[in-house]
Amino acid sequence: MNGYPPDEGFERRPLTLRFEDPTSSTEAYGFTGSAGLTLLEGQLLRPTSGSADTVYVFMHPASALWQLPMPMAMARDGLHVMCCGSRYLKNDSALIMEKVIVDLGAYVRLAREMLGYDKVVLVGWSGGGSLSLFYQDQALEPTITQTPAGDPVDIAAAGLIPADGIVFVAAHMSRARILSEWLDPSVLDESSPEKREIELDLYSPDNPNQPPYRPDYLAAFRAAQVERMHRITRWVHHELERLRTRGGAEQERAFVVHRTLADPRFLDPTLEPSERRPNWCFLGNPETVNVGPNGLARFSSLRSWLSQWSLENSAADGPQAANRISTPLLVIENGADDAVPPSHPRTVFEASASPDKTQIAIPGATHFYQAQPSELTQALEALNTWRGPRSL
Repeated sequence: MNGYPPDEGFERRPLTLRFEDPTSSTEAYGFTGSAGLTLLEGQLLRPTSGSADTVYVFMHPASALWQLPMPMAMARDGLHVMCCGSRYLKNDSALIMEKVIVDLGAYVRLAREMLGYDKVVLVGWSGGGSLSLFYQDQALEPTITQTPAGDPVDIAAAGLIPADGIVFVAAHMSRARILSEWLDPSVLDESSPEKREIELDLYSPDNPNQPPYRPDYLAAFRAAQVERMHRITRWVHHELERLRTRGGAEQERAFVVHRTLADPRFLDPTLEPSERRPNWCFLGNPETVNVGPNGLARFSSLRSWLSQWSLENSAADGPQAANRISTPLLVIENGADDAVPPSHPRTVFEASASPDKTQIAIPGATHFYQAQPSELTQALEALNTWRGPRSL
């Protein structure tokens, strides 16, 4: 290592946005300036020469995407790619989805009005898929005036600019829906995760139910997952009401959600069969990830739970948003995706109301395309085939 960045075949331009969020009072949970300004960081990846009319915008609710294989490969292929960090970058414990689409709107406005791009295509990878659909739905017809917790947020005031196309790649239906299929239903006491129902503990050798799982067991398991989610949501609503009734400045709570990766599909390859690796997931060993600190929804605030994780309350639902928009849509399903089950991209495609929608599968592709140059090339070819006739 000589301390210099490698020649990546494209250039990186840092993006720093600083703006006053007009949709609500000062953000209390994300990154803000001392003057109450919202601060965002991202990168523009583009060829070292030449211009473009279209920019491809990646945003995940909480992850930085500028080092991922797909956006970098797109930039090497000659496309202009904007990778956008939200105000909750690398920390989703207090994330409010309604605020994230405001942040995405700030990047789209930057692309159009300051960087001079005529067209914007949202590329929704992983958790960015439902985010992109949620954004486009509210950009076309803003309806949200408050968060699920009842805090004011005037999305119309943000002046979101609609995108010209959406690419939904290796993406799940929503954060709430994927959590409802991953949450460990064996937990009996949220304050004591060791208290578990053995017959619902996928990782216990004492559980008499082992792969391949019976249909009746799966039905009971899925029902128990949803009930645990509802139980947490009921507690969240109760806590918020208790704090409001009591009054004072103390109006929020942080809490831990234990054991959040117990999807039978990771252990039983006969369920929604695909080319994925058995007994494995995108973060490694599912049993380890189930209790690890980087698990989905591991740390949350009351308000964040309702906005991004609650099945009943979260407005950021991919299929519902897709059903309300007619924007050209490309859905890319990765054949060996070790995070997103095949049913998720297929459900979004079927729900889409767009008269111009295309679906394609990339055989053997994993969630990240890590060390998969051939599969990544196929994804780029699919994108180029789709964008050409649409002049995107």
